[in-house]
Amino acid sequence: MQQNVGTVDKAGRTLLSMALFSLAWKRNDKVGVLAAYTAGMLMSSVSSGYCPLYGALKINTVGKPI
Repeated sequence: MQQNVGTVDKAGRTLLSMALFSLAWKRNDKVGVLAAYTAGMLMSSVSSGYCPLYGALKINTVGKPI
């Protein structure tokens, strides 16, 4: 798989996943579980540099200017 998530995109995903993990930590219901799952998916794409949704939509943010 070729990377399709750029540096700025990774930073945004990291901040969003931190907020979602914080929400999941505070809530012990279905919303908390969904927030934790979504945060995990975002961090997975940050660590691998590949987003399956971007791949399906032919989006590539690597090397894009700010």
